[in-house]
Amino acid sequence: MTNVELYNETIFDSIKHIDENGNEYWLARELMPLLEYSKWENFHKVIKSAMITCQNSGNQVDDCFPEVRKPIISGKGRKSFVIDYHLSRYACYIIAQNGDSRKKVIALAQTYFAIQTRKQELNELEYSKLTEDEKRFYQRDLTKKGNYSLNQTAKSAGVKNFDKFHNTGYKGLYNGETADDIARRKALRYREDILDNMGSDELIANLFRISQTDQELKNNNIKGENKANITHYKVGKDIREFIKSHGGMMPEDLPTPEKSLKELEKEKIVKIRNE
Repeated sequence: MTNVELYNETIFDSIKHIDENGNEYWLARELMPLLEYSKWENFHKVIKSAMITCQNSGNQVDDCFPEVRKPIISGKGRKSFVIDYHLSRYACYIIAQNGDSRKKVIALAQTYFAIQTRKQELNELEYSKLTEDEKRFYQRDLTKKGNYSLNQTAKSAGVKNFDKFHNTGYKGLYNGETADDIARRKALRYREDILDNMGSDELIANLFRISQTDQELKNNNIKGENKANITHYKVGKDIREFIKSHGGMMPEDLPTPEKSLKELEKEKIVKIRNE
């Protein structure tokens, strides 16, 4: 069994720590071997790049990457200290985003920490306490924001045919299905939005496809429409393989909600008017 086959969320959870205030964190030197970095110097460069990403996104680096000094004893009994970091879940996520994308384990780490980071974006309500429809609205809003960012990145990469570009991503994730194929399978009306007719799990899978493709195009400086399309397809397929390897349900097998989000929005408006 390869290292990749051994990876699942239990591995990352097994090295999670909880501080005296109940906050979770990961030690950088414990995360390093899981991401298949053998030298601290190389991994430290990735951490530094992630810190820049953190700062540019408007977050406090010191909050996400607090530095600590760990004592070590040499063979001669001499005590010295090495640098380590207490990494937040978000810090782990952007470290994975800045890691060597050629490593399969990096993609798995990106997906794992992305799932948890997305869920933690809720401030007042815990994600698990939301109803399924509330989760759908929340995830749909994130996909709208993600698609806007992806379109800007794809445009900079040279993409002009955006229908083809987005369909390559769907094909990778849905085993060859285009957006039209998905719509027909869901028995939707002409030009009805397929994302509005997905459950929360299916939306999450697509959100990962969107966000990971955005990062791949940026981090690898992808240029050219054909290369961008290939990247989108590969990301979609990688996420599909990740779902499969963990025994998850394939996106095309997930149930279509009885009501679209637009229908639910209309019902809300009617209810408000009648109150």
